[in-house]
Order: sequence, then C-alpha cells, then structure tokens
Amino acid sequence: MKFTYVLFFFFSLNIFAQNTIKLKEGQNSPKASLVDVSWIAGHWKGEAFGGITEEIWSPPLGNSMMFVFKLVSEGKVQFYEIGHIKEQEESLILQLKHFTENLKGWEKKEETIDFKLVKIEENKVYFEDFTIEKINANEINLYVLIAHEDGTKKEEKFNYKKL
Repeated sequence: MKFTYVLFFFFSLNIFAQNTIKLKEGQNSPKASLVDVSWIAGHWKGEAFGGITEEIWSPPLGNSMMFVFKLVSEGKVQFYEIGHIKEQEESLILQLKHFTENLKGWEKKEETIDFKLVKIEENKVYFEDFTIEKINANEINLYVLIAHEDGTKKEEKFNYKKL
C-alpha cells in the first residue's frame, strides 16, 4: 500500500510540474486578441542549452506580434528563430521557423511550426506545447515541449530578464 502511494506521488508530481498543455480532442482555441498577450513585448535575455538566449518581441501591430530568437554558445550563433503570434479566426496562433547561423531554413519553405492557443490566464498564455508566463514586468518564463531525435519529448524552461 505504501508503495502505491509513493508511485501516485511521483506520478502526480510529474503531471503538476508540467507547464505545457494541449487542446483536448475536438476542443477549439478560445476567443482572444493580442491585447491579452501584449505584456510579452520587450527585449529579453537568458541562458539555455549552455549559452546565451535572446528574444525580442514587438508590440502588437497589424494583427501580429513578431519575434526573433537567437542562441549564442562559445561566442557563435547556433541558430535563430523568427515568428509571430497572430490573430486568426478570433483567437491566437504562435508560428515560427528555425534558421542556421547562416540563415538557411530548417523547415521547408512553406512550413511553419504552429502552436494553437489553449487558454489564457492573467499572467500566463498556453499554446499547445508552448507556455509563456509573466513573473513580473521584468521577468518571464517560456516552457517549450521539445521533441528529440530519439522520439522522446522534454519540457524545457527558458527564464528571461528584460533588458
């Protein structure tokens, strides 16, 4: 019986530690606008993957908030991302593309990686497998579920401070 409680505790801990979520089967994204997530705008810097990470998010303009991301390690750019959160069908979607340090695209020309909106809370916005959390006016966390080549997935946390 004690063993069962220990297993339940560790299983529950794993569930509650998860910051990324998905839409349920048949569930649609909720109504939302960029006003709901405008607090993301800014120039942010942090550390991840053994290097320095930087994200710059524009304020809402033209039904989108664009961003760029850069990972620098050992003094060199490892890769870039460019993307946006845009208003679509009375909701929001986050879309991005990856690029090498020489701006060669990872995804095919027509492809984007899309994250549909799941829900919005006062200081948190949940896209599928991608969550942005406002700690305060000068700090945010991003949680991203990353798929690895061996088929496993791991949630990674990026902590950013505003520059």
